[in-house]
Amino acid sequence: MILPSFTVSIATTAITRSFTRRLHSSTLTPFTSLPLRSLSMMSTNSSPSSSYWNRETGTPTDYSAVPITRTARILALSDATDTYNTPLYDEPLPEGATLLAVGATLADFDKEEIHKEKPNVLFVSHPMARGPLVEILERFPSVEWVHTRSAGIDFIASEGLAKSTVTLTNAKGMFSSTLAEYCMMACSYFAKDLPRLMQQKRNLHWEQYPVLELRGATLGVVGYGDIGRASAKLAKAYGMKVIGVKRNPVSFRDEYCDVMYGTDKLNTLMEDSDYVLISTPLTEQTRNMISKEVLSNCKPSTVIINVGRGPIIDEEALIEALQNRAIKGAGLDVMTVEPLPKSSPLWKLDNVLLSPHNMDMTLTFMRESTEFFVKENLPRWLRGMEVLNQVDKVAGY
Repeated sequence: MILPSFTVSIATTAITRSFTRRLHSSTLTPFTSLPLRSLSMMSTNSSPSSSYWNRETGTPTDYSAVPITRTARILALSDATDTYNTPLYDEPLPEGATLLAVGATLADFDKEEIHKEKPNVLFVSHPMARGPLVEILERFPSVEWVHTRSAGIDFIASEGLAKSTVTLTNAKGMFSSTLAEYCMMACSYFAKDLPRLMQQKRNLHWEQYPVLELRGATLGVVGYGDIGRASAKLAKAYGMKVIGVKRNPVSFRDEYCDVMYGTDKLNTLMEDSDYVLISTPLTEQTRNMISKEVLSNCKPSTVIINVGRGPIIDEEALIEALQNRAIKGAGLDVMTVEPLPKSSPLWKLDNVLLSPHNMDMTLTFMRESTEFFVKENLPRWLRGMEVLNQVDKVAGY
């Protein structure tokens, strides 16, 4: 779809599907309803000073005092009926920004009138973007910046992208708070034995039983990024001890983490944790990171919670550990294959809390992610400022 100006007309009655998540646009809360801050008001906890955005602590920035130094000529590798992208498609863009076209393949963009515009920004939200993205970068060498609406970049990661010279940014910080809430809910689910509680209610059966406290328990965080830190913050409020694993733990300091290990101490973290949160991104290095050997270090009372990506855990080894009661349970918002096949043993295990990859699916989550691109990162680009949430294209995060 080629656009003559800043907007694209979309079918408002269309049902949008993106990464298996659905949303009714009538329930959305405008990003602009939040208070603006000036550049001089940025605190050390806000993303502009740390180069990362955080939905929990960040507020929209007023960039009007900073002069515009260049234009943004945008291609959207997206579904044209995606209502989450209304802030990009249908609403006024910042001065100096133009949306040239929306499409899902190179053919949608490979037109003379688009080439003449020399597009320099590529917004990505289509779930099948990996191949088309590389093709577009090869065909449009004028593209300097690629922004993806999701936090994980595994759906676009490729050798071609890694070798490119573009700046890559993502939506890190947009989904952390609700996933942290899920983490604590999963901990409580097993600590208070909610399956037994619900079964007794169904059976009209009154029987008291002892429960566990989270206070004093240890939460191990594998991948102490934005989601891990948000979870650690809530865990501390419960009185838990927090330990973590990072690729680069040297000189690491954080008020919510008691001990930080390098990845060579992953087995130690598994041994010492009562609850293990998996929140690392999926890369070639983290695929099957939680292997059968790693799981063997867990205590029988350990609960595994995965909000990262399914393939980070060896799912067969996890199922075996759950069936044999080698671990207490698992809270899984992500699986190796999604939707989870009906033949999977995970469906019938009574020590598994399953959710359909929707624990970050708030009523506003994806629209807010698009608004972050339009109203926070795009104004920075137009002014020659550092864009937020830059991703290492080789490392994958």
